[in-house]
Amino acid sequence: MAIKVLVVDDSSFFRRRLTEILAKDGDIEIIDTAVNGREAVDKARALKPDVITMDVEMPVLDGISAVREIMQQQRIPILMFSSLTHEGAKATFEALEAGAVDFLPKKFEDIARDKDEAGQLLRDRVKAVARKRQLGRATFSSSIPTRSDTPASPRLSERPSLTRNSFERPKLSDRVTIPPTRIQASGKQYKLVAIGTSTGGPVALQRIITALPADFPLPIVLIQHMPAAFTGAFAQRLNSLSKIEVREATDNEVLRPGVAYLAPGGKQMLIDGNERDARLRIKEDDSPRITFKPSVDITFATAAKVFSDKVLAIVLTGMGADGREGARLLKQLGARIWAQDEASCVVYGMPQAIAAAGLMDQEVSLNDVASRLIAEIMHG
Repeated sequence: MAIKVLVVDDSSFFRRRLTEILAKDGDIEIIDTAVNGREAVDKARALKPDVITMDVEMPVLDGISAVREIMQQQRIPILMFSSLTHEGAKATFEALEAGAVDFLPKKFEDIARDKDEAGQLLRDRVKAVARKRQLGRATFSSSIPTRSDTPASPRLSERPSLTRNSFERPKLSDRVTIPPTRIQASGKQYKLVAIGTSTGGPVALQRIITALPADFPLPIVLIQHMPAAFTGAFAQRLNSLSKIEVREATDNEVLRPGVAYLAPGGKQMLIDGNERDARLRIKEDDSPRITFKPSVDITFATAAKVFSDKVLAIVLTGMGADGREGARLLKQLGARIWAQDEASCVVYGMPQAIAAAGLMDQEVSLNDVASRLIAEIMHG
């Protein structure tokens, strides 16, 4: 059965271009288009598409408001398209807050090496997020997340439960509470936490990072597949919501405990030096052999070189297998590897690659990553 897509954009040129790109895949059917957010809400209700692509800035009703209304009525995976500006980035994160599942830049060339690769990436992204919904189609109409009655924070207090049979993607504003039951730590000693992710990653990272205490004792490196114009805004957002410090990484920066460093988009983040004096190196990368910039594999591999077995690496939701080879190097040296479970992933690609390669020490639900991380690092 073909994946039904509703394309929403006020630009006739962009609607036509997107339709042509998606229609090249026989498994994707464009069932209709909409020219503003109000029309999108009405057509989503009437047509019940499997995926919606949505512009951020539109007349009558903007994309963020449209996402909010659609998600109140039915849980449909929504991909946002945004301009690569600081304001565009801020609006995109607001759309994710409202319930959108992921985003892509409107300038496709910024996510791929050429037009054909960009088109394939877009089609793959639509199919990947649609698959998540189709897995839970039997219970989809009643799958809107339930809310916890116990506040986790005066700032951000609610979190949805995640079940295997529903498209219950957590909001960006959700926080993780530490369960009262004791979590068994391995007792292993660490010097670094490294987290890699892609599709669905902004939501997952915010769930985890905002739940960490101010006295978290290790540096954290974050590798999120994201355009260069977005990483600065995302780091600022995480920093404003978190007890630990979060910053976009800069070249030659010394790794400090209790600080999370987000890899800049469009570049590679390497770790250099030794355990006592580890530094970040930010490098331009024009190599045609490396698809992802930043690449989880590259950061993980350099972490292995500097910290050996004293790394806890976590691979979260995302398409593809980036992180698998870097995790393999870490595992060979005795580091521990965690992977997000399928039920709580937006796309079970990167974690599945870790599991299939036999590299996973522990499978963790997104709901539990922060609490288990705190227990493993601070109570080992």
